[in-house]
Amino acid sequence: MKKFYLLFFSLLTFGAFAQSPRVLIVTAHPDDETMFPVTIFKITHELKGSADLALITDASGGYNGLVASSYYGMNLVDSVTGRKHLPLIRKKELMASGEILGIGNFFFFDQLDDYYNRDEKPYLLGKNWDINYVERRLDQILAKGNYDFVFCLVPGEGQHAHHKTASISAIRAVQRFKGTKKPVVLGGQSQAKGYTFKFSQLDGYPETAILPNAPVFEFDRTYGFGEDKKHSYMIVADWVKAAHKSQSGDMNQSMHRGDLEAFWYFAINGESGISKAKELFDQVNSSGFSKK
Repeated sequence: MKKFYLLFFSLLTFGAFAQSPRVLIVTAHPDDETMFPVTIFKITHELKGSADLALITDASGGYNGLVASSYYGMNLVDSVTGRKHLPLIRKKELMASGEILGIGNFFFFDQLDDYYNRDEKPYLLGKNWDINYVERRLDQILAKGNYDFVFCLVPGEGQHAHHKTASISAIRAVQRFKGTKKPVVLGGQSQAKGYTFKFSQLDGYPETAILPNAPVFEFDRTYGFGEDKKHSYMIVADWVKAAHKSQSGDMNQSMHRGDLEAFWYFAINGESGISKAKELFDQVNSSGFSKK
């Protein structure tokens, strides 16, 4: 039986990948990639593509490591301790996550991970972050990376200001891109089946508008396969979450949750990029241990 599954996996992998997609992930914090880790894993491991990650903040926030305080031997719910030690700890954790995901390059922008709030304006206006530096770095990375896709978080109204700023910065960078192969930018998140979340755009930011006739691209990471169907790609998401030990409170709540990885298609991509995104997710959904 084991030989059958290995052969099944190999045939699917060999047949699915005429091209190897290149992806840039733009996030604000270490652990934001836990919103769509299986899609990344399948791109790098099964489609034989590649992924790089640009981290906007310095990772000095996130004081919810009550259990992690015992693991690291320091009080990680204390802001003074956190400001001193979390930047190194959380970047190491991100790189451990990246080893699972197959991340090739990390780009650290080191903007202050100051505090939780939902007002993105001070960051986008350059009051809280050096937004000109962020824009220059993103432009340089896109110019050299030859990317097919850029992944960010869906910039919904209820999101952290850092998340919204990182995503808007990614979208604007794709808008500015002058190269011959313009990447398709998608906003992703994980969610339960039967979700009611709707997104059309973030008010005040027309660049975040979704193309109405584009589908929401999804991957079901709960699909069971193998002996007694005890296997699923949910384990990959759990491996990635477990890498972020300093965030033991948040990760404990999110462990083995989120049935779907869903991606929204931004209107700035134009109509022509829909087929490219569809091809990617057709490959993601048919590779490895698929339903087909």
